[in-house]
Amino acid sequence: MVPEISVRELKESESADALLLVWDVFMEYEAPDYSEEGIAEFYKSIHDEGYLSKLRMYGAFMENRLVGVIATRSEGAHIALFFVKGEYHGRGIGRKLFKTVLQMCPAGSMTVNSSPYAVSIYHHLGFHDMDKEQAVNGLRFTPMEWRRT
Repeated sequence: MVPEISVRELKESESADALLLVWDVFMEYEAPDYSEEGIAEFYKSIHDEGYLSKLRMYGAFMENRLVGVIATRSEGAHIALFFVKGEYHGRGIGRKLFKTVLQMCPAGSMTVNSSPYAVSIYHHLGFHDMDKEQAVNGLRFTPMEWRRT
């Protein structure tokens, strides 16, 4: 029997565990695409209290274990963080996290600055490229948008 996936907004007391998951997944799957500057910039961003205070974070749980995180800002209209533990890829966890934040997003569209690793994942979720890949402070990203149809 496949364990059920539950998604809910994270409590402040759970943010440290969520950010550890984010960092671990980033280092495994995304850091290979970045320079040392980009890795340091990402680390700095997930430890910046001012930045983090603007995010709403949601967690995906299987058997009470945190296995995925999505965080939005700009009243839910922009995905700031989106990470699922590697051993749980391909199980619908990312889609369930995405559908949860869509329900919370009052806007008819949502944006993301996708890492090179995640571009195909966002395409699969219905996002389209708004521009070509860019780099700022060593962080490579493709601006993307999803629109309600």
